[in-house]
Amino acid sequence: MAGLVAALRRRGESVATAESLTGGLVTAALTSVPGSSSVVRGGLVVYATGLKADLAGVDPSLLAEHGAVHPRVAEQLAEGARRACGATWGLGLTGVAGPDPQDGVEPGVVHVGVSSVRSTAVHTIGVDGNRHQVRSAAVRAVFDLLRAQFTG
Repeated sequence: MAGLVAALRRRGESVATAESLTGGLVTAALTSVPGSSSVVRGGLVVYATGLKADLAGVDPSLLAEHGAVHPRVAEQLAEGARRACGATWGLGLTGVAGPDPQDGVEPGVVHVGVSSVRSTAVHTIGVDGNRHQVRSAAVRAVFDLLRAQFTG
């Protein structure tokens, strides 16, 4: 994590988050690094479906049509975090940690998004495991996608 924060600092860039299933774990991981205040702009925990629209700017019609766990929701969460916090990069996460399905989506389905002013990328993973394992995998996945966007 220190390497990612250092890379953002070297590039003069910043990051913000809009998290659902991870409940702040991504922001906590970033801010665990000394000096992260120079790159972390802020984070939104939008666990309730309505808050995804109210705070992160997710299109309410998207939520009504597809539910909270959808690739376009991750995309819009990432874009909303970036805009709301004035960051270079926005990270958005949504998924089902389990043990029960949500909106017809099985546990272990996770969508992560990374947004910059140039583009937004979304990646979907499937995780077999308990809530802790699904949430941990989601955190790793969004950081992997951010690193990939650095070089993309």
